Parts: sequence; structure tokens; C-alpha cells
Amino acid sequence: MKIECVAPTKSRVGEGAVWDDRDEVLWWVDIPAGLIYCFDPATGRNQAIDYGEPVGCLAVRESGGLVLATKTGFWLFDPKTGDREAIHDPESHLEMNRFNDGTTDGAGRFWAGTMKDGGEPEPVGRFYRLDPDHSIAAGPGGIHTSNGIAFSPSGDRMYFSDSNKGVRTIWQCDYDLVTGEPGNPEVFFDTRSVAGRPDGGTVDSEGCYWQAGIDGWQVYRISPNGEVLMAIDMPVERPSKPMFGGNNLDVLFVTSLGVGLTAGTESHQKDAGSLFAITGLGIRGIRQTRFAG
Repeated sequence: MKIECVAPTKSRVGEGAVWDDRDEVLWWVDIPAGLIYCFDPATGRNQAIDYGEPVGCLAVRESGGLVLATKTGFWLFDPKTGDREAIHDPESHLEMNRFNDGTTDGAGRFWAGTMKDGGEPEPVGRFYRLDPDHSIAAGPGGIHTSNGIAFSPSGDRMYFSDSNKGVRTIWQCDYDLVTGEPGNPEVFFDTRSVAGRPDGGTVDSEGCYWQAGIDGWQVYRISPNGEVLMAIDMPVERPSKPMFGGNNLDVLFVTSLGVGLTAGTESHQKDAGSLFAITGLGIRGIRQTRFAG
């Protein structure tokens, strides 16, 4: 196994990694900076696009371009032309909230969660489902820091988490891929048993859940029944989002944060906030479904 810094951006809040299997590039973001990155492993180029407002997460569209979940709601965005189209802001009445983590389900719906950005943490975050016809449905709520949303390879199980230090829990629930409706959540994994709190997540081809253990210097592979199968030591304290990519979906990309580091550790993690690639795992991910809208 090898861990390499492949894009030394030293971003404030690197997040939102999504692999585009057609163009073979990795999309990711620096949330507060409003930067959308496009990393090409073939050339090593990491293009930065300044969107102009905080971007929590994104997905690649089936018809071309991207769908974004930002400080001001859901948007369609063409990174080639800069054209953008507002869809809807479901939390325009909550001025402190912004979107954070998100992903698509197996039917091409886009799920994204919100959180309070600044001040004392409050459980005012919620997950929302953006359907291909651009209608929006509310999902699980009462979340401090929405994170970790992912779906099993068959699409019948949904994962999500709350990164808050007092909660640090990952839940799972049955998921109806036909209707897009989640079932009743139950605890999947309590991260008090490991060093890192739950941040971004993804699922591999064997159905195991991968968690970025923020503040724990580690990334975890967790079996479908909640057993830690692997803990990978990272060169940064705050890994934030794992995502499989590469030609064979066997490279694990990991974003990270460059802010909020423990005082005195900065010299030991000079690439904090950068993008990393882990190779040699012998494990493959699953293809990320494109947003169908």
C-alpha cells in the first residue's frame, strides 16, 4: 500500500470527492473558498474553478456539467462555459445553514445534507433529495453536521452520519431505490470506538463502508455488519472524504482539511488540506451514478 499527495493545494476544507468514470477525472471542492477542483490523474493537473460561493458537494450530470449543493441551494453548473441555473434553496429561511456532504443514489437522484456554518453547533441540519425532475424532498433531519452519505452496491441500503463531537454516529436504513424513500434509521457504527469522528464516506464493491476519520489521522473500512476491517494511518489529522477512482476503480482518493489542526502538529502535516491517493489496497470501488436531471 502507498499513500501519495497528488494535489498539494493545502485547501481550507477539501471535500466532496466524486470520480467521473467517463472523463476519468476526480471532482472535489474547497468548501469555504468556493473552489471546484478537477484532478486528472493521467497528467497530474488539478484545475481550480472559482464558483464564488461555498460549495458543499457536487455530482456529475448525465446530460453534461455538474449539479451543485451550495450555500444558496441546488444549482446546475457548466464548468466549461460558467453557465449556472438555480434550482431551489430549501433552507433560504436558515441564513446560517449551508450544504455540506452529498452523493447520488443508484437511480440518479442527488442527495445532499445541510449544517449550521458558524457559531454554536445546533441540530438544524437535514438531508434533501433532488429528483431528476428537480423536485425536492426532505429526508432525515436533526443533524448537526451532515456527512457520510453513501449507498450499498445494490442500492437498497443508505448510510449517513453526524460528525458532531457529541454524536459522532453513522446510521444505516433500508432504501427503496424505486421511490427514493429511506426507511427508519438505526445505528450502524459508533465512532467512539475509533480515533476519528465520521466525515465523508463511500462504499466499495464488496459492500464495505469507508469512513474518513476526521481528527483521528485515519481512514476506516467497515464491514456491512459494523466491524472495523482496516484502519489506514494518514499523513494528515483531518481526512475528510474517501472516493474510489482510477481506470479500475482501485485507487482510493482522500480529501483533507487544512484548518482546525491541533496546535503544534502543523510541521508534521505540511500537506494538510491536500488530495491524497492510496494505491495497492487490492479493493475496488463502485461506479458513481450520474445525476439524471
